[in-house]
Amino acid sequence: MEMSFRWYGKEDPIPLEYIRQIPGMKGIVTAIYDVPVGEAWPLDKIMELKQTVENADLKISVIESVPVHEDIKLGKPTRDRYIENYKTTLRNLGEAGIPVVCYNFMPVFDWTRSELDYRLPDGSTALIYVDEDVQKMDPVSGELSLPGWDSSYTKEEMQDLINEYKTNVDEEKLWQNLEYFIKEIIPVAEEANVKMAIHPDDPPWSIFGLPRIITNKENLDRFLNLYDSPYNGLTFCIGSLGASADNDVVEMLRYFGKKGRVHFVHARNIKRTGPRSFEESAHLSTYGSLDMYEVIRSMADFDFAGPIRPDHGRMIWGEEGRPGYGLYDRALGASYLNGLWEAETKRRKK
Repeated sequence: MEMSFRWYGKEDPIPLEYIRQIPGMKGIVTAIYDVPVGEAWPLDKIMELKQTVENADLKISVIESVPVHEDIKLGKPTRDRYIENYKTTLRNLGEAGIPVVCYNFMPVFDWTRSELDYRLPDGSTALIYVDEDVQKMDPVSGELSLPGWDSSYTKEEMQDLINEYKTNVDEEKLWQNLEYFIKEIIPVAEEANVKMAIHPDDPPWSIFGLPRIITNKENLDRFLNLYDSPYNGLTFCIGSLGASADNDVVEMLRYFGKKGRVHFVHARNIKRTGPRSFEESAHLSTYGSLDMYEVIRSMADFDFAGPIRPDHGRMIWGEEGRPGYGLYDRALGASYLNGLWEAETKRRKK
């Protein structure tokens, strides 16, 4: 297991020198943020980013993410141009020696929450999802805007995009468009020696009437069978999948890990507060609905050697900045996960 940390580039308030000081930290999970979605990433920009990270005695473990243009998800005639750009990006990442790319196929919106600074009983703040609140929200009005979303759309463009999905793309059509994309890019990923790792939908159910398909064990299996290759794999996000009580994340992680298809792990705990509602919690098992020790045990069962990162953390000790991406709680999470891993792997050697 290789501990890594999400870093948003030079604009991130957390400098690489601080991340390097977290015990056991090896890698950085990052991306290029000033290239428009759908355009190819220039090799010189990738190499500059790589050098910046390596100057801090760290390495790029994962690119998260290379966004998939909406025309690809919609299956529009223009998708082939954007797919060719995606292939160019993969070739350039491969030339730079980047081993893993995390991406998602969620229509319009990346991860969704109803509140970014919900105050927990201990005084820390966290991201939460309350289904009743989300149902009342109108993303076109601008009242809901989360870090990581593509903010390049006007309200009118956003409305047109949502309407286009609702009119033309149901779940099966989205599956067809995903299959088209996968069959185009995985051969290039194989040539470039870059493992592709799709992120589950977050949360793993439909929002705003839009289809979502990377949601459960059956669908993850279906996805992997679209193209049978060790380069076609998963970002196994414990918190995303674990938001649904129907998902046994420990069993799923072990199942897909033993198939060699888990290329990256996002580790965070959540506390389910309803059938489709949850709070993000401290990583410690007793604070949430997920047993993080059993998660680590399942990873040890298939000798996971890939990157893992502490996912969204609480904002604690007065820290301000990007919600869910403070330094302190994620550093605590990394140390906790490393401790579980050390204890479990040593236990197995006895």
